[in-house]
Amino acid sequence: MGVNVSVIAVDAGNSKTDVALIGADGTVLAKARGAGFQPPLVGVEAALDVLGSVLDRAVAELPSAPGASAHLSACLANADLPVEEAELAEALESRGWAASVEVRNDTFAILRAGVDEPRGVAVVCGAGINCVGMVPDGRTARFPAIGRISGDWGGGGGLAEEALWFAARAEDGRGEPTELARTLPVHFGLDSMYALIEALHRGTIPPARRHELTPVLFATAAAGDPVATAVVEQQAEEVVAMASVALTRLGLLEEEAPVLLGGSVLAARHPQLNDRIAELLAARAPKAVVRVVSEPPVLGAALLGLDRTGAAPEVHRRLRAQYA
Repeated sequence: MGVNVSVIAVDAGNSKTDVALIGADGTVLAKARGAGFQPPLVGVEAALDVLGSVLDRAVAELPSAPGASAHLSACLANADLPVEEAELAEALESRGWAASVEVRNDTFAILRAGVDEPRGVAVVCGAGINCVGMVPDGRTARFPAIGRISGDWGGGGGLAEEALWFAARAEDGRGEPTELARTLPVHFGLDSMYALIEALHRGTIPPARRHELTPVLFATAAAGDPVATAVVEQQAEEVVAMASVALTRLGLLEEEAPVLLGGSVLAARHPQLNDRIAELLAARAPKAVVRVVSEPPVLGAALLGLDRTGAAPEVHRRLRAQYA
């Protein structure tokens, strides 16, 4: 007789995929972690193959094969638009891994992980920036969050790019002076912005290492540099703009509602950034309750799955307790 898996929870980001198999009573029956989910780079089917290999490892932990009645709750990176969620859901359904499938952008997993009911707003600032909101009646608020063409600014990649822009212009005289012109190249053992620009352009420093400049930006701002500080404050303003718009769309602006902060930039708890976010949000949404999410996103995917299956509150509580 097969094991009763009620929910197959998937949190699949660009760098890693987490799968959790949840029993009908909220017990975590098995877990596995694997490589990232990157359809834009490898194609949808190859990306699903990676996800499938992680699921296989989780299933291998069970004492017997699971039944076929599970619901698959998948929160996926690169599912930025509703049409992409629908396409990925259809592709997952074709794999036959579960009786039903729901796909959401992975930011929804961070939001649901941080709240006891599906109500609130989450802003994620990692490599990029995104914001989603939801309320129990099923309404959501979201942004395309696909870069500058959709009006987005910031995240680790955007902050590093902005820091380089100001530092380059400071060194050659087009812009105002800033310590970034010294601190950015010094991080890589170089003596000038020109040397850093050349190294990045010619690949001596791999493009992937640009993200290392974001902490340098924050350290330079913390030391009192006005230009670096202005960039950090701009990021705070962007976070608050997204959060307040999402709260307004859901009718939560005048209510006590959680605003959750996630992603590597916000989870680092830089005082200049996070304190400024709290200050600005207090002015625009005085009743908002700001908190940095520490719970794993796969918990959020699992809770969304339990929401969909109509599980009782005690089942939700039992699941959450296992991730405390």
